[in-house]
Amino acid sequence: MILIISTCKEKIHEMEFVSPIENILKNKKISFFTKHYKEVKENDLKKADKIIITGTSLQDNEFIKDINSFKWIKSIDKPILGICSGMQIILLIYKGRLGNKKEIGYYKENFIKKFLGMNGENEVYHLHNNYITHSKEFISYTKGKVPQAVKHKEKEIYGVLFHPEVRNSSLVEYFAEKI
Repeated sequence: MILIISTCKEKIHEMEFVSPIENILKNKKISFFTKHYKEVKENDLKKADKIIITGTSLQDNEFIKDINSFKWIKSIDKPILGICSGMQIILLIYKGRLGNKKEIGYYKENFIKKFLGMNGENEVYHLHNNYITHSKEFISYTKGKVPQAVKHKEKEIYGVLFHPEVRNSSLVEYFAEKI
C-alpha cells in the first residue's frame, strides 16, 4: 500500500499535482491512500509500504513553514519518492539548502546513471521556483549544478525536482512496482 502525501495548500491544486499520481497507480492496480501532510498520523506511516510526497503550485511554499511535520523522514525505513516540493522537503530534512531558480516547461535532463528506470537524456517537465542543494547523504543522478534527481546513499529515498506525473509516468510506476 502506498501513502500519497499532498503538499498542496489549496485543495483545488491537488487536481494538478495529486490526482495524476493517483491515476497512474489506479491504472496499474496498485493500492494507495492519500493524505494531506498536516493530517498524516503515525498509524498512516505504519500502514504504508511506500510513500510518495507530491509537488504543489508555484506560489505555494506553505510546506517550508511546516518542515517539522516531516521529521519522520529521517527515522522511517520505507521507500520514499519526493516530487518537486517533495524532493525539497526531503533534502531540507537532511540539511540541504534552498535556492531560487524558476523553471517552467520541458527540459532535457541527462541521467548519468540509471535512476528509477530512466537513463541517458530524457525530456522532463519542470514547474518550480525553488531548487535545493543536496547533502552529503545523497547522490545526484543528473548533470549540472542544480540536482534534478537524487537518491540517499543508504536508504531507498529518492527525489526529483521535475514532475514525472506529467511526462514520465514510468518513473512513478518503477518506484511503485520495483522498489
